[in-house]
Amino acid sequence: MERRQRGVSAGLLLLLYQISQVGFQNIPSVTLGVLVLNVFLFLNPLRPLTEVCLSVNEAVHKKNWQRLLLAPFHHADDWHLYYNMISMLWKGIMLERKLKSLWFAYIIAVFSVLIGIVYIVLEVLLVIILDDPSYEMNCGVGFSGVLFALKVLNNHYNPGRVSSVLGLPISSKYACWVELIAIHLISPGTSFAGHLSGILVGLMYTMGPLKKIMQACAAGISFFTEPDRPRDYYSAPVRTPAAGSLGGCTRPPLWRSSREILNSPFCLLFQLFSSRGNGKDLM
Repeated sequence: MERRQRGVSAGLLLLLYQISQVGFQNIPSVTLGVLVLNVFLFLNPLRPLTEVCLSVNEAVHKKNWQRLLLAPFHHADDWHLYYNMISMLWKGIMLERKLKSLWFAYIIAVFSVLIGIVYIVLEVLLVIILDDPSYEMNCGVGFSGVLFALKVLNNHYNPGRVSSVLGLPISSKYACWVELIAIHLISPGTSFAGHLSGILVGLMYTMGPLKKIMQACAAGISFFTEPDRPRDYYSAPVRTPAAGSLGGCTRPPLWRSSREILNSPFCLLFQLFSSRGNGKDLM
């Protein structure tokens, strides 16, 4: 049931290589910290996956609420870690420069817990609506719920862009919804409820009351508020590698290409076959 591979593996090596191509000095501090934390916990997990994954049964019935904190930062295997952290690298560079590091860290912390809560609520609703208690046992791990929320934020702060999903141009306004369905169809082992939870939390921030609630909680700490006029994406030029091919996935300059790597049909298909037989929902 457990697929975690201890030690250095192909996905981890590829992740470290691509991070080095961007340059550690070009990665904002909080984004780099999230990458380091996830890699560290992959190599040195606090507990086995069966003891960190989040489910209704574990969190609600058994009162293991600490899983809200543990589940987002543990991954099933090296490729699960790779895809999530490459996505975090791109989204972190885009958003952290814009929102300031402290506010971005605040967002990551709040989203990590809140997405788990929404995930539990969705699974409970599925149990009630479908009268199927098996949904109480669905146990999810991974950071992709937070990544879906960050995708909503990125599209909100940068409207009018076009994203590529499976090679198809999609308006950024709808890209997260198309990607939600596409990933679930191509890789059924992923957690639809976990990804949907991320989108809903992102919308709660951009269109609902969450942003104001977070600002109210941070009131009185002057440097801990989101800037009214966010800065431009980059304060310094980013060193990028030459275009090329790596593992069958096109590799143009990395700070722009992680989307294309993740959305390329080869990589999505590879993720499908590499995640079969997991026994865990990948978030």
